[in-house]
This record gives sequence, structure tokens and C-alpha cells, in this order.
Amino acid sequence: MSFLFSLLSRLPLSILHNLGALLGWIVYLASPTYRRHLRENTAQAGPWAVAARAAAIAEAGKGLLELPYIWLRPQAQVIGQVMRVTGWELIEAAWREERGILLLTPHLGCFEITAQYYGSFRPITVLYRPPKLAWLQPLMEKGRGTHLKLAPADLGGVRSLMKALRRKEAVGMLPDQVPGRGEGIWAPFFGKPAYTMTLAARLAESDDVTVLLIHAERLAYGAGYHVVVQPLGAPLAETLEARVAQFNAALESLIETYPEQYLWSYNRYKAPAGALPPGADAGAGA
Repeated sequence: MSFLFSLLSRLPLSILHNLGALLGWIVYLASPTYRRHLRENTAQAGPWAVAARAAAIAEAGKGLLELPYIWLRPQAQVIGQVMRVTGWELIEAAWREERGILLLTPHLGCFEITAQYYGSFRPITVLYRPPKLAWLQPLMEKGRGTHLKLAPADLGGVRSLMKALRRKEAVGMLPDQVPGRGEGIWAPFFGKPAYTMTLAARLAESDDVTVLLIHAERLAYGAGYHVVVQPLGAPLAETLEARVAQFNAALESLIETYPEQYLWSYNRYKAPAGALPPGADAGAGA
């Protein structure tokens, strides 16, 4: 499989995206579980998400087949696919003020390229979970720029993120990734409780950390990417629970702007093994 990955990486991005659109439909038609998650999640979000289903199926396939290009091409070629950048002045302002930066990147567009783009300028530490397929691990680690460091989703990784922020560097994470038991709380996401990580909300507590949303819109016809940086949109909430809900609400607004590029097939509403159900009293399960 690694050999196939290497072969795919040599294809132009436009061809990979065309093949990916076809692959997206093949996976959708072949997998009842995939199909169910996508249909349920779009229905939960609303009619605007349902209307984007067909496009989202194709975009999910593009996201899969662009990985060989993003991971295995030289960094200069990967970064060269970023055709437009909006909101970068927000990052430059944090640099001038010597603040740490917390970059929240949902499963939207090409979420692999955002950290690589930032890492072409300054150091960034990214929280990640090792892939279930072991052969992907070395490929994932290879496809990183000089300034991009990986922090595993464990206690050691959390320490790495905290140290990076204290050095006034950037950290990145997928805030809509379902955390493990004890690492999250239930918070609304498109009107339904979703087990949501608290780590991002905890890291944002520091007075010298700037919280920003960042994503890379996938341009049509394999024309590259548009990196967009946005502010949180409101003052940071005071309590942990309120911040978690605030982050989810910010992601909702972002996803509603680009519904066809969100990974609707991700099982966002699953509960990790042993986690109490929404609204359950913690003491009742003791």
C-alpha cells in the first residue's frame, strides 16, 4: 500500500481530486455505515447540510486521495498549492504581540495542509492520533515540514502543547475529534449532545494565548487551496463548559459556510467506551 501511496503522490493534484470524487461515491455506495453516518449527520444539521450531501460525498473522496500529495511531495510543492490566504494578519498580530497561538482546525476542507502552511513560517506543534493502519504512520510522519512537530494524544503530547504555548509558539488540533473517556464533556453540536474535547478550552485559559480558527478551502478543479484564518468571533467564555460550547458554536458557523467540504461521515456523536451518557450525573456511575 505504501508503494501505491508513492505512485499516487506523483500525480497532479487535479487528477487526484477527480479520482477522489469518484472514490467518494464508491465508498458511499459500498459502505452502509458510512452512508448512515453521513445522512444522519447532515439531517441533524439542517436542510442546508442535506442539500450539500452530493458535493460532500465527492469532497470526502478528494480529501482521501490528496493525502499522498500532501504527505509525500516536497514541502515547497505542497505549500505552492496554497493559492490564496485570507486573515493572515490575525496571525501576524499575535506574532507582534509575542502571544502563543491556538489554531482550531475542524474536519473541513484540506485540514492537513493548514499546519504545514503555518509551519513553513514558524514552529507549530500539532496534536494527532496515530492511524489505525500501521503502514500509514511513517508516511504521515514523513509529510511534515521542518517546523511542524507531532504531539501524540496522550499526557506527554499535552505537555508538549503546553510547552509550545509557553514558548509563544503555535499549536493546532482538530476540536471536533471525539476524545477518549474522561477527556471531554457533552456539549451541543448542531442541536445534539456531542462528546467534545476539553483540551482546547483548557489551553485557551491563558491570558497570552490567541485562539483562531483556520481551514483550507479546497478549490474547484484541483486548482489548489484557499487558507482562511478567522477570529473566534466573541470574547472567550469564562467557564470551561461555556468555552467548550463556544468553540462548538464557532465550528458550526464555519461549517455552515462550507457545508460541502465538511467530513459529515465522521461519527461525531459517538461516545467513548465507558463514558456516561449526556446529562448523566457523574456520581451515579461511581
